[in-house]
Amino acid sequence: MPELIFFIAYCIKLYMWIFIIDVLLNWLVSLNIVNTRNQFVYTIGTALRRLTSPVLQPIRRRMPDLGGVDISPVVAILGLVFLRDVVVLGWLTRFVAG
Repeated sequence: MPELIFFIAYCIKLYMWIFIIDVLLNWLVSLNIVNTRNQFVYTIGTALRRLTSPVLQPIRRRMPDLGGVDISPVVAILGLVFLRDVVVLGWLTRFVAG
């Protein structure tokens, strides 16, 4: 059972990295460092958006307008950190202690 909990915690950590890579790629595209006309960049960007938008869209609907600053990935990452550290690893400590 602890192995399953560690696997879930690892998957959550991997998903957090997907958010970070998506934000970095969006910055690079908006600063015109990488170009989405490149097929590889376009494919990676599309895959990252498809992985992150189911979580980010509900957060963006509830966030107030901050004048063009999108902090929804930060909110999502903080939620994932809470989920991993408090909920999932909390189950592990309860499982080991009990």
